Amino acid sequence: MCNATNAESNMIHMKRCVMKWKEHALVRIGVGLHKKVAGTCGYLCASNSTLRCGTSGVVERFCVQEIAMQAASSGIGYGLKYQARCISDVKADTDHTSFLAGTLSLKEENEVHLIRLSSNGTELFCEGLFSHPNEIWDLVSCPFDQRIFSTVYSNGETYGAAIWQIPELYGELNSPQLERITSLDTDPGKIKCILWWPSGRHDKLISINEENMYLWNLDVSKKTAQVQSQDSAGMLHKLSGGAWDPHDVSSVVATCESYLQFWDVRTMKKTISVECSHVCSVDYHPQKQHILVTAEHESGIHIWDLRKPKVPIQELPGHTHWAWTVKCNPEYDGMILSGGTDSTVNLWLASTNHDELTDERQVDSSARWVDPLLNSYSDYEDSIYGLTWSSREPWIFASLSYDGRVVVESVKSFIPKK
Repeated sequence: MCNATNAESNMIHMKRCVMKWKEHALVRIGVGLHKKVAGTCGYLCASNSTLRCGTSGVVERFCVQEIAMQAASSGIGYGLKYQARCISDVKADTDHTSFLAGTLSLKEENEVHLIRLSSNGTELFCEGLFSHPNEIWDLVSCPFDQRIFSTVYSNGETYGAAIWQIPELYGELNSPQLERITSLDTDPGKIKCILWWPSGRHDKLISINEENMYLWNLDVSKKTAQVQSQDSAGMLHKLSGGAWDPHDVSSVVATCESYLQFWDVRTMKKTISVECSHVCSVDYHPQKQHILVTAEHESGIHIWDLRKPKVPIQELPGHTHWAWTVKCNPEYDGMILSGGTDSTVNLWLASTNHDELTDERQVDSSARWVDPLLNSYSDYEDSIYGLTWSSREPWIFASLSYDGRVVVESVKSFIPKK
């Protein structure tokens, strides 16, 4: 313990706190904000570049930029007010690198943050802050209109989904309010996620709840959404999420406990099933048809070729606890992000070519084996539930931990040279 009457002891303790800050790189938190770091008794005040020791009362001034340069992580942080699970790249914003994040508070009024990366890539700032009713469990930005997004929400007992629009002149309003374009109301089943048509302007949406999948026609101008068709998962299965195939827009996959279940949306009928472990997340490879990636609770990250779906073509170790979410890079082949309940984000470079992997297995594995794990980002204090790549700058990703901390990182140094 620090003794406030012992100046030397105070300074030693203070240096330890400052070093802890340097290790965690929690410095870019916004002017006027205070942030506490686990393992220290110090609070950083970004507005006047001071760190106050809660035990000794000693105040030390320092250069925020200097600590940032010395930090172990290059990530840029942004803090939400409440706990959160959802973050989405604003794909339709071609002028800025932007993200939407939604909070998950049962007692307080929830918020949607429009977060923007500065043009020099050194700062995250809040471009817009909007109130949202109920807890946000899923949030996806519209791929063709940067002011439109969908949410799945809950009041603790029932679930719902809606399409929202950010007001056009939100920056000039004192208290800008979201406009609810329409609700996606079906039966009282527990809705899990909304899928937008993979690319371009289109009027089709899919909603997935535990029992059913629905195909919707959305008319933004008339502020309506109508169910076009639907199908049931069956009495023995519960759906939990899904993805829309960017190469074949007639195909959608849903995560279904220990299966991947595929639908043809033209007929809204099931096609094939792929047996997995307890799958939490699925994403299609954006460049290669037939390839998708899953995150599974206990068995890590699996890469699948749907032409030979009996076994995965590659298995990645995953996480020390549950692997919760997985995202394929929109441009760089084989670059994959995964987030887990071990408070870690892993960056992988995996082979997605079935023939190459088969050839490698036929030679001496000890001579050819290359660790697919490029980097682990462990500067978090809670589970990672939200991950997204930037479509505008595909070497940038944003992560969201349950405690409401957003971190944006660059993977430029890990991109393979051509």
